[in-house]
Amino acid sequence: MPTDHIRYDVLTRDALRGVLRQVLADAAAHGLPGDHHFYITFLSKAEGVKLSPRLLAQYPEEMTIILQHQFWDLVVTEDRFEVGLSFGGTPERLVVPFSAIKGFFDPSVQFGLQFESPEPEPAQAEVPAAPAPAAVAAQESEPDTEPPTPSEGAEVVRLDRFRKK
Repeated sequence: MPTDHIRYDVLTRDALRGVLRQVLADAAAHGLPGDHHFYITFLSKAEGVKLSPRLLAQYPEEMTIILQHQFWDLVVTEDRFEVGLSFGGTPERLVVPFSAIKGFFDPSVQFGLQFESPEPEPAQAEVPAAPAPAAVAAQESEPDTEPPTPSEGAEVVRLDRFRKK
């Protein structure tokens, strides 16, 4: 197989992270329009991720958050986002670099992005992967509306699924 000196995979990944960055920046500036809401799955121990010790103990590998009704102080920079959420009635501040994100999904329009995990270091390669934790619902339900039920792990969504054939 020929060597890809241009690194189309890296260019594509960075462009898709740019889509995610722009969507979050728009939400920070204007709020979430219509029924849009976001499921964001990220690696809990990735470099630059900041979680409370309580959340890190509860979600030691990866965590899925939902940005819908009850979040505050969403700040988006070139390389990360920060957001305030409530977990079990306890307010928390999360810092998540875009490089730590594994998946993004907006169920209101069935749009999703999936990012490959960084290559594991040799010492980590021998450790078996832990099962995905349940999604964390950080939202407030509206009257007459049932909040989404957390799943046993993040759903894998590929763009090919939504392309016309």
